[in-house]
Amino acid sequence: MPVKISPLLGMFLCFNCQNFEPINNLMPLRIAIFDDNKNIRESIAMLLKTEKDFEVVGSFAHVLDCLEDVKQCTPDVILMDIEMPGMTGIEAVKIIKHELPDVLILMQTVFEDDDNVFDSICAGASGYILKNFLNTKLIDAIKELEFGGSPMSPSIARKVLTKMQQIPQHVSNMPAPDYKLTAREKEVLACVVNGLSYKMIADQLFIGYETVRSHIKHIYEKLHVASLTEVVNKALTERIIQ
Repeated sequence: MPVKISPLLGMFLCFNCQNFEPINNLMPLRIAIFDDNKNIRESIAMLLKTEKDFEVVGSFAHVLDCLEDVKQCTPDVILMDIEMPGMTGIEAVKIIKHELPDVLILMQTVFEDDDNVFDSICAGASGYILKNFLNTKLIDAIKELEFGGSPMSPSIARKVLTKMQQIPQHVSNMPAPDYKLTAREKEVLACVVNGLSYKMIADQLFIGYETVRSHIKHIYEKLHVASLTEVVNKALTERIIQ
């Protein structure tokens, strides 16, 4: 059962997401893998190759040369193991995102360690997945990233929420502007603010996945924003969603 995520966590989970549109409408999604376990790297690569819209462009056993590796293979998405030799995946995320902020990074690890999860996302990771879910959920997690989501398991989301509850929210006292959102668009926006994925929004509102994407597109246009970060921030600070 999906965990109920607060508006604050919704903002946090969306903080590093990109525009809702697919990263590349014509070419395969380029993916690089960083994992010190050769068997895992090869298994992930085999799994990804089952998707015609995915292309594995790099596979690396360490992150000591991560920036050069990423610049050379130019991925859209990086799968990054947290526990890497010589330098952690968290440190690698910081380095990569500083130079290449548009690259999406999905962290992977065996352990649900709340400090590592929190540090990974603060460093710039776009989502998080446990290794024991790779076979069943990795493909969907990458697709969710591609369309602007921030995949996290409910248990991890709860742990991040515990951390984030200590950070105060700053909400404007000005009257909420009228952006001419429809009633349905406001419902979708509220779901986005609450941290729901597109699939979860579709299930909750009993509408199709593509219908959710269409509503999100209209919300972006009406709010004059280009990312989920801006959507959530504007919805909260301007009190578009009460």
